[in-house]
Amino acid sequence: MDVIGRGSDFNPTNRFERLAVVDDWEHLETTDNDEAPRKLVTELFDDQSQSVVSENKSPDLSFRYSLNPYRGCVHGCSYCYARPYHEFLGFSAGLDFETKIMVKRDAALLFRKFLARPSWRCELIVMSGVTDCYQPIERQFAVTRACLEVANAANQPIAVITKNALVTRDIDLLADMAARNLAQVNISVTSLDQTLTRKMEPRTSSPAARLRAIRELAAAGVPVHVMTAPIIPGLNDSEIPKILEAVAAAGAVGAGYTILRLPHAVKEIFLHWLAQHLPEAKDRVESRLRAVRSGELTNNQFGKRMRGEGPIAQQIDQTFRVFKKRHGLDSASLQLDTTQFRRPDKHGRQKSLF
Repeated sequence: MDVIGRGSDFNPTNRFERLAVVDDWEHLETTDNDEAPRKLVTELFDDQSQSVVSENKSPDLSFRYSLNPYRGCVHGCSYCYARPYHEFLGFSAGLDFETKIMVKRDAALLFRKFLARPSWRCELIVMSGVTDCYQPIERQFAVTRACLEVANAANQPIAVITKNALVTRDIDLLADMAARNLAQVNISVTSLDQTLTRKMEPRTSSPAARLRAIRELAAAGVPVHVMTAPIIPGLNDSEIPKILEAVAAAGAVGAGYTILRLPHAVKEIFLHWLAQHLPEAKDRVESRLRAVRSGELTNNQFGKRMRGEGPIAQQIDQTFRVFKKRHGLDSASLQLDTTQFRRPDKHGRQKSLF
């Protein structure tokens, strides 16, 4: 049954749970109303986490620390690699991931306490490494903005990752930090075709809105890096030249990509989405995904999981490199300044000037 505005329309079994509940409607009479699309409300829960900064040791990532103001994501991207993290909370990686959202209301306070620790040696912190820090509920809670205010006051360098144009709401903070080489924004652009993004990323900003966000950020002096992520062989890889041309024209200064990853339950969710929304493309996409994953649908091996391997992966990489250079998006990665850091008071009190 279709679910309005969601990337998944079912809840696959949580791999950590011993019991699974399955709806069985076969004993009921079918009515026309039973086939009507459902609209599910988003449920919000207070997250009682005592820390908000996570450390990762993956050699595939260019950063060590990340800050996640939320768990779960309203965007509902069908391919999202972060979906399985919801299973650690007792939820499903499917509908639960996009309808049951954990809000870290105390994130700014916890972030300040983290930066105030004597053991903290300033280095880049990324927002967010798992779910989008500018997903639509950020309008209501402004948790991300509160964390940026803490970072700005402490001269803590921040790199933002988002696919939502809501990031432009905080241009005042980001521009202030960027003027001191303390901020960078990374915007994900997966396609310029809104018909596709509306199905694949149902609650994200449109491609046009993301390009507009790049222009506004660039005009304010905020360096913008674009992630064409994920590239899905057989679905959006042909758009690489046009995407890179468009983001460069909007003012982006760099670009990168990853090839689709399908860890754990994401395989089932994404293939179900393909069969439901793009049945004519399902066999082609699945075949090419297996071609870049040594016959499998996923490969968790460091060094290969982000880029894949084989002729198709090599062709994608070569195409990306050529057009990245053509449009001036191949400059050296921006290095934010860690030398200006000022350790804050963990309680947020104003430090004495004397």
